[in-house]
Amino acid sequence: MLGILPKRPPFPARPPRILSPVFTRFDTAHFVLSVPELPALRSAPLGPVPEVAFVGRSNSGKSSAINALTHRTRLAYASKTPGRTQMLNFFALHSGRAETTTGHLVDLPGYGFAKVDAATREHWNGLVGGYLTERAMLRGVVLVMDCRRPLLPADEDLIHLLCQRGELPPVALHMLLSKADQIKTVARRAVLEQARQRARQLPLQVTFQLFSGRSQEGIEELRERVGTMLSE
Repeated sequence: MLGILPKRPPFPARPPRILSPVFTRFDTAHFVLSVPELPALRSAPLGPVPEVAFVGRSNSGKSSAINALTHRTRLAYASKTPGRTQMLNFFALHSGRAETTTGHLVDLPGYGFAKVDAATREHWNGLVGGYLTERAMLRGVVLVMDCRRPLLPADEDLIHLLCQRGELPPVALHMLLSKADQIKTVARRAVLEQARQRARQLPLQVTFQLFSGRSQEGIEELRERVGTMLSE
């Protein structure tokens, strides 16, 4: 089930023109590069194409969502050690008719892990926080949350970052309520209502849906939403 709320008026200032794809095939996704530090991102050989980032707490099902979206089994890797992957990972997409890159999916490091030192947490804040608040090519964010525990304080901290983009245009937010195969009908209704109420409070374009990589529920809705964000 995909919920959509009206888009709020954009900020008046606009960044340099970004090439937008008319059509993108997610099964063309392939790894391009990893960025360990924010300064390296500014000089990375990435074209001016739209980007959609995937982010979520460790063990939220983020890697499974990326793999399901792209028809792959191991495009994105889930580390057995929460918080171990600490880089921005870029995957290029194209239309299938030509090899020209039409967009990027960006796998951001997981958060909300307890067993990490202060230096690792500070690195995450600088890298991911800087990317979300400063990246002009960013068009949308898929926030992956375990539907049994959505909108925890760490999730809210990330949402707050998305509202701090200054004069850059606001990004679209898609709440992906994962592991939906593990809850029953009443719980499904409750979590969708929780997402709906939170979405109404945000100064962003917000959509939300239930999703399960295991049962394949919601994959087409996810592809439709990410495709729309890449084309805006």
